[in-house]
Amino acid sequence: MNNTITFRKMTVEDLDDVIEVEIHSFATPWSREAFYNELTKNQFAHYLVAEVDEKVVGYCGVWIIVDEAHITNIALLPDYRGMKLGESLMGRIIEIARESGAIRITLEVRVSNEIAQNLYRKFGFEEGALRKQYYTDNMEDALVMWVNL
Repeated sequence: MNNTITFRKMTVEDLDDVIEVEIHSFATPWSREAFYNELTKNQFAHYLVAEVDEKVVGYCGVWIIVDEAHITNIALLPDYRGMKLGESLMGRIIEIARESGAIRITLEVRVSNEIAQNLYRKFGFEEGALRKQYYTDNMEDALVMWVNL
């Protein structure tokens, strides 16, 4: 089956779909208000959505501050994982960071999330530090990863 896959800038109209992705992806999902503020008030924020046949199935966000970028979130609906959509989203968000003048990118990931860590390593991310008890839902540590562009 041939699906039409597109990537585009997230809009306020996407928020219901983005919240659906968020709820299915994270133990402590961001609120609709948090995403609304990211899109309307945060001058450093850039968000993309992934669509399959015009249905939002995932998203990725980055903050770009001067020459440093910080990946905020990347998530896909469970039925769309394992299709390389996350890899495509990540590649596109890194391109946006690079085009905006970022020379390095950082992110945090749960120490238990090996699937995500493997994705980040594909893009050259390396372990930088550990943030103890970073995740408030279960006090899990976060691995801080970096890549120089």
